[in-house]
Amino acid sequence: MRVILLGPQRRPTLDAVVRSLFPSGLAGPFATVTAGWQEREPDDGELSALLGRQVVKLELYRRWLDVQERDPEFAAAERALQGMLAEMADLYLLRLDYALQAVYALQRRAAADRLGGTLTERIAEPVAEAVTAVRELDAAHHRHQDEVRGEFSARLQPHQRPVIASHRASVASLLGEAGALVIAGGHVGVLAEVLHLFNIAAALAESKTLRFTTGRSPVIAWSAGAMALADRIVLFGDRSPHGPGHPEVYGSGLSVVNDVVLLPHARARLLLDDTPRMAVFAQRFAPGRCVLLEAGARVEFSGGGGLPPGTRVLAEDGHVSAVGEAA
Repeated sequence: MRVILLGPQRRPTLDAVVRSLFPSGLAGPFATVTAGWQEREPDDGELSALLGRQVVKLELYRRWLDVQERDPEFAAAERALQGMLAEMADLYLLRLDYALQAVYALQRRAAADRLGGTLTERIAEPVAEAVTAVRELDAAHHRHQDEVRGEFSARLQPHQRPVIASHRASVASLLGEAGALVIAGGHVGVLAEVLHLFNIAAALAESKTLRFTTGRSPVIAWSAGAMALADRIVLFGDRSPHGPGHPEVYGSGLSVVNDVVLLPHARARLLLDDTPRMAVFAQRFAPGRCVLLEAGARVEFSGGGGLPPGTRVLAEDGHVSAVGEAA
């Protein structure tokens, strides 16, 4: 599947990308997802103008609201699930705070040793072990989330519930006629929820008429839309009024792209000049690559290959580098 991930679209590049992808026109309309905008989902006039061609709105947020209204049993169970996941997240963040504070304290000790001219080898191993402990905590939390969601799906069986099944069939039909899928940003949690609920990944993979499977027509996404396509969604933000927060594993995306952590607005939201902190960030999610999606960025995946040359990533030494650049 051909996937194009873009930087934030406050100063849009989408129109230029579309022209470069389809110089002879697009076979079929653009299917669009703006569910991350929530109540503003219908306000897509600018997006349609940038695409410049026929647009079919998947209306996933409206469909989700319809499920809430017409299937109260599922809605109540989903609210209970969200409460359980929120409690799990609180406990995870509490443990994560202590684990990362230990890492940073050991880093500071190593830095002090280095300045004092003493040997730091005795600190290097404890730092590595502390980072490994954080990685294990991240992985256990992610695994537990998936288990809880799996149990929920097995019990509620969304595919057998008439309202959800009807919406899934409608969405699959619209995608089957589309020439490309475009996923905008917004609230990544809402986006991930509706993309999973309406089985977008399966619709992309299974539709016999869908041209995505041939690789000729792409999925285009940016910001939260890009994050929701990954196998692992990581929330991050170092510049809140309350001080830097800890990057946290939020959950699973669609796994359309794998082994990457996508970082929109990285320069604005991360302390990229704090090399030790960034090194911990990159090491936590290795061997996945932490990809910076800044304004103007364009990262294309095709045929299961790795990151294209020139993609800006956060390296495990804490520095920003470009894929393929000489060390």
